[in-house]
Amino acid sequence: MGTRKHNTAEERKTARKTQYIAKLANCPTSPRKMRLVADLIRGKDVESALNILKYTQKEASDRLYKLMLSAIANWQVKNEGVRMEENNLYVKSVMVDSARQLKRIRPAPQGRAHRIRKRSNHVTLILDSRNKPVVQEPEEINQENK
Repeated sequence: MGTRKHNTAEERKTARKTQYIAKLANCPTSPRKMRLVADLIRGKDVESALNILKYTQKEASDRLYKLMLSAIANWQVKNEGVRMEENNLYVKSVMVDSARQLKRIRPAPQGRAHRIRKRSNHVTLILDSRNKPVVQEPEEINQENK
């Protein structure tokens, strides 16, 4: 592997250490309805996003609320003994992708049938910290030890 690819892979790996991901697969809500709720919390702080989801009256908000709690639990596993308020977590991105469609048939007049597509979606929620930890490069550490 070339040095440029290696360096970008290392940068991506260090960036993923501060990101906390939760995924929801095959959620039986249409992607369009889920995106309406996902747009409400994208870029917000975790506490305000939880409040928004708790008091939004759409059905998709309950599922996103539980997914947000799962992402926070993933953060707590990686950061034991650190308070969430000090770390300043926010919703970096919420991606809603379409998943499988259940195809059903509804009877129509004159012996015909209309197709009904019951849609579902996949949701990926990524939390990140606004306070970035200072990471020293291995070369800098070696120069300080000399």
